[in-house]
Amino acid sequence: MTTRSRARAITLAVAASVAALVLTGCSGGGDRAPSASATPVGTPVSQSCAALLPSAALSVYGETFALDDSYRPAARTPAATIAAQRGRVCRFRSAGDDATTITLAVADLPEKSLTNLKDALFERGGSVPTYRVEGYFSFADGVGRADAFADPYWITAQSTLFTEPGGAQPVIDAARSALQATASATPAG
Repeated sequence: MTTRSRARAITLAVAASVAALVLTGCSGGGDRAPSASATPVGTPVSQSCAALLPSAALSVYGETFALDDSYRPAARTPAATIAAQRGRVCRFRSAGDDATTITLAVADLPEKSLTNLKDALFERGGSVPTYRVEGYFSFADGVGRADAFADPYWITAQSTLFTEPGGAQPVIDAARSALQATASATPAG
């Protein structure tokens, strides 16, 4: 093997190892999320939970919801990953049934991180074209999970109310609209 070939082989082996580490935990379904790096790479999300998911968007579920300020996401979930990346994590609890919740999490991530997430979700399957951006849906153990990428944002939502991709549509649309409104109000340059 020539020196150039050996260097190329080593480079490919290192790249494959790094890719495997980045995607650890992301290739599974349900609640698993990629591991957060020790140093957050995300930009803080400035929108409040009320701005990302106004009560009008929640009214389609036929229940009254209130923000659960005490909520902390469980480890190794998409919401925990987003919280570690300086994202916004919101949980809304039904006034009529404490067990009925909607969790919304939004992260502003660099392109490489978004690409890794998109690739892992693509491999898992469940593409949803109606989210108007690259989107995915999965349903496991009675909980639906929707992921959408309104670059540079990763939007993820989970609830027992989401039994099919359209169930999450109002949440995804509301968050995407709030994020686009802020992006279009930011001057270029």
